[in-house]
Amino acid sequence: MKFLEYTPLDRLNDFLSHVNFGERTIKGCLEAYSCKHTGTDKKLSISLEHEILDYLGRSSDTDSSSPADYLLSRSSRKTLIYLVLTLYHMYPDYDFSSMRAHQFFTEESWDSFKQIFDTYMFEASKEWVETNGGNSLLEALYKALDEVVRLPECEIYSYNPDCHVDPFLEKGSIWSFNFFFYNRKLKCVVSFRFCCVSNLVADGFLADDACYNDDGEIFDDMDM
Repeated sequence: MKFLEYTPLDRLNDFLSHVNFGERTIKGCLEAYSCKHTGTDKKLSISLEHEILDYLGRSSDTDSSSPADYLLSRSSRKTLIYLVLTLYHMYPDYDFSSMRAHQFFTEESWDSFKQIFDTYMFEASKEWVETNGGNSLLEALYKALDEVVRLPECEIYSYNPDCHVDPFLEKGSIWSFNFFFYNRKLKCVVSFRFCCVSNLVADGFLADDACYNDDGEIFDDMDM
């Protein structure tokens, strides 16, 4: 896997690096990677393949709706390995095999992504229009992703690990989402993580209570 620099993503990353709303800040980051093996990728791919096959062998659930059923296809396992390799390159010091990262990916649609984005990025979207005018933040995101990975050809995945073993989760996190847009033909994947962080916790005014997104009270004062 190799990190790829794309100008269409830079403008969005500049805006999403720190959208401050007083007591909370919304952050986001888009990163593109080629799926060509580099360094230790091949060795890690073999290890991940064995790990997934071992998981399938131990799974007693043969129902067609089982998450394990998706992994029976070699092409599906290959896709999943690319996604986990992307995680390794994003966080090289984190051992994703110890938390069995492959179990936390879920296939999504653009509509399911859009629903989450519209709900949680509502304030950031208003700020984008006020700052940049023209197209909405979602439209700008769609255009950028389409330029990089041809969005209509992409498979979309969300990554939702347990919050206590989530390397994406920042101190004071209120909510956090991680999506991956994978184009099989281009052999390219774009990760998009976005979150909301309590400035009161980050600045030390409140104690950090892990997994704020499970605490409904934190949303009471948010304009959703």
